[in-house]
Formats: sequence, structure tokens, C-alpha cells
Amino acid sequence: MARQTLDDQYVCWIDAIHYKIRHEGQIVSKACMVILGINTAGCQEILSLRIHERETAASWVDMLDDLKSRGVKDILFLCSDNLTGLEKAIQAVYPDTIRQICIVHQIRNSMNYVSYKDRRAIMADIKKIQGIE
Repeated sequence: MARQTLDDQYVCWIDAIHYKIRHEGQIVSKACMVILGINTAGCQEILSLRIHERETAASWVDMLDDLKSRGVKDILFLCSDNLTGLEKAIQAVYPDTIRQICIVHQIRNSMNYVSYKDRRAIMADIKKIQGIE
């Protein structure tokens, strides 16, 4: 399959979706790692999609290096989860990238510290703050 040349700059979201699949008669976990980009013309593109044994910062470096080899000079802004080592991985390939932890991941992680009986009230407040109502 021919490699596509990409635009110079993108705003990106990266995340992995974890699946259980049958492989050689056993059920194993795999990570489908996705890089979604919006170019400067406002068009969304799936820039990379790969299956790995698990999601690691090293596998993200590999995928980001591939984007660089396909012509991406700069990722202006990148939204991701809070995977250990990811900040350094991104900085190693695109040192000027501004990174933000995805608001969905922030809320999900924060809810781990809220008692179950208080979650409905806290989520109502978060929705007001985020303008989701």
C-alpha cells in the first residue's frame, strides 16, 4: 500500500480503543491506536490507525515518527489521555506541540474520587461549567 503524503500542520486527537479478540484459539487484548487530525483547511482526516499489543508511549512515538516521515512538520495542538510517558513521547517528535488532556478523560478520572451517591450532582455541575446542558 502506498503511503499518503500529508499536510504540513494539524491539530490532532490521539487515543487507543482496547479490544478483546480471538487469536490462535485464545482471547487476547489488542489496542487499536488512532490519530485523528484536522488540517488548516478544517478537514478531518484519520492520519494513522494501527493495532498494537498494548498502548505505550513508545508505540505513540513510532506513529508520530511515521507522520513526520509522511510530511507532517508540526502538530499545533494535541489532545490525548494521560498515558504515562506520553508527554515526553510527543515532545521527542514534535517539541513545539501544545498538549491538553482530553476533557472526557479528565472528568472520567476525576469521578474516581467522588462517592457514588454524589456523582449525579457533580455531573450536573460539570455540565453547567462545560456548557453541555
